[in-house]
Amino acid sequence: MKEFVAACVQIAITPNDVKANVDKGVAWLKKAVSEYGAELVVFPETVTTGYETGLSAEELWDLVDEAPGRITHDIQAAAKALGVHVVWPSYRRAGERGFVYNSAILIGPNGEIIGIYDKTHPAPWERRAGGGWVEVGSRADVFETALGNIGMIICYDGDFPELSRLLAVKGADIIVRVSAFQRSYDIWYITNSARAYDNHVYLVASNIVGPDACGNYGFGHSMIVTPIAWRLAQARGTEEIIAAKLDPDPLRYVTWGSKSPQKFDHLEDRNLALYEEILKEARSRFEIGKRPSKKE
Repeated sequence: MKEFVAACVQIAITPNDVKANVDKGVAWLKKAVSEYGAELVVFPETVTTGYETGLSAEELWDLVDEAPGRITHDIQAAAKALGVHVVWPSYRRAGERGFVYNSAILIGPNGEIIGIYDKTHPAPWERRAGGGWVEVGSRADVFETALGNIGMIICYDGDFPELSRLLAVKGADIIVRVSAFQRSYDIWYITNSARAYDNHVYLVASNIVGPDACGNYGFGHSMIVTPIAWRLAQARGTEEIIAAKLDPDPLRYVTWGSKSPQKFDHLEDRNLALYEEILKEARSRFEIGKRPSKKE
């Protein structure tokens, strides 16, 4: 990984107005580059529409597009003109009408799509099988870029340590978490910090602010966290950009401001034999308040 400036663009969307949101994204992308010198610019989850659209899966399919397509073309052109990497999240078509992914799209400085990640842990009500509107993603890849190796996760994905660990094992230097987070700030902060520290990766977490079509309200507080769980930058609960320079050698010392050397590596020090039983079905010992009924 090289030293570079990462930025989170934290904006409110116009619910279900793809063109307006793409246009706004282009304007804020230019701002992130011109004012902050950003080389990686990360937008929030479902930035083209908002998280809950109030639409059926078929109507949402009609509203969005494939990638590349009209959900990405202008952002791709802007990324090329500015020479920057962009993570642009959007619902996107997944084949036939009514099949939709919740995706994070990584665009390179040449304007081409480097890779796409589809949310592998949609919230229970979001999953099509639970009566929702999205398909479950089946891959978690790490993409090599001129900046470093980038893995992507989306909102609720960050609650699952196994996913971020997988990306770290696959060689991620940076994990990007795009979100329309609606729970508490404490959970947002703890999970971002834990995923960074668990895996000794940078965590660049961009959260939406403002309401979607169904009145869910994103509270912002995007953050950039180091591999030793130190916040380099944190946004407020309003539209704004945060940015920080990422050091390519972040594990020299055990904590921020200290000269005490770091002596452990959470990946190398794993006791692999102990984890053989982890890949089996389980559920909490405590009763859940409400679960969506599964479609057959």
